[in-house]
Amino acid sequence: MRLRSVIALCATVFVSSVGIATVRADQPDGDASRIQIGYAYAKDQGIPLDVQGRNRASIGLGSYLVNAIGVCNECHTSPSYTQNPFLFLGAPKQVNVPCYMAGGRPFGPGVVSRDITPWEDGKPAGLTAEEFLHVMRTGEDPDDPGQVLQVMPWPVYQSMSDRDLLAIYDYLTAIPAINANVCGVPSEP
Repeated sequence: MRLRSVIALCATVFVSSVGIATVRADQPDGDASRIQIGYAYAKDQGIPLDVQGRNRASIGLGSYLVNAIGVCNECHTSPSYTQNPFLFLGAPKQVNVPCYMAGGRPFGPGVVSRDITPWEDGKPAGLTAEEFLHVMRTGEDPDDPGQVLQVMPWPVYQSMSDRDLLAIYDYLTAIPAINANVCGVPSEP
């Protein structure tokens, strides 16, 4: 019981401007196991997380949602794995940590997945939490307002709770930033 109290005390209270509930490790709704799985995944894959001064519970939940549910790595890391689990059924996977979430996967002429690591301003893809929620809810391209993202499966994410989307955002703020244009699969001519 003491560990639960310590975890609860360590969780930073995060309430957005729209009054979104905070993620806490001691909530009875099953988050504790999802948070634990999220951290275990990051540790097992060697993904370093900067949790200093951040909501640890939200980051753990975000890791679970990004890695176990959303499979964001499949599009936003190029190549996705350094040891590909699809080559042989049952092979262990190893995420491409040096390019983790740095984008660069081509999807056709002029369409490449975005770098969603923290940019120089510390914001994933350079987006504020509010901008991130807007993109995830509407699919509107932040670089081309009025245009809808064609490859991003935003319709799947738009039905997630604000709390879950903000946990994803918190997780993306905690992963390592990757220098621009160092990752990706060159598109074929």
